[in-house]
Amino acid sequence: MYQYYNGLVIREGTEGVPADYVEALFEDAGWAKNTPAWQKEKFSLIFKNSTWAFTVWDHNNMIGMVRVISDKIMVANVMDLVVLSEYRGKGIGKKLVELCVQKLPHGDWFAHTSTDNFNFYERCGFEVKDRSKNGTCAYYGYIQARKDGHR
Repeated sequence: MYQYYNGLVIREGTEGVPADYVEALFEDAGWAKNTPAWQKEKFSLIFKNSTWAFTVWDHNNMIGMVRVISDKIMVANVMDLVVLSEYRGKGIGKKLVELCVQKLPHGDWFAHTSTDNFNFYERCGFEVKDRSKNGTCAYYGYIQARKDGHR
């Protein structure tokens, strides 16, 4: 599936995500540096066992991504949400989270992250229990289910 967002293309799928683009995003975010050649395949293998993934493209450049690990029924974890620094602040990350939650709207979602990202996740509808240290943000789908009249 493809969709358009502010002149960008968002692709859904875990197949065929180029490792070199993922590595570049991780390096830009400060998550990777000087990865040895023998470890580079991990940047594509991480998608193999992911439940869902979305990548964001500006023409032929992947500028953002998110992976999800889930049981597809009750719970899901946001993994590796990253947007290239020059594209941040344009709503791309929030759009990726929205697309994720749409996959399991009445499930519980978790994002394990640093305190620097708490405000972002709160803007996406997640709750933060302890703001004093890195931890988990949670989106409780049952609350939305009640609003939708399903519980």
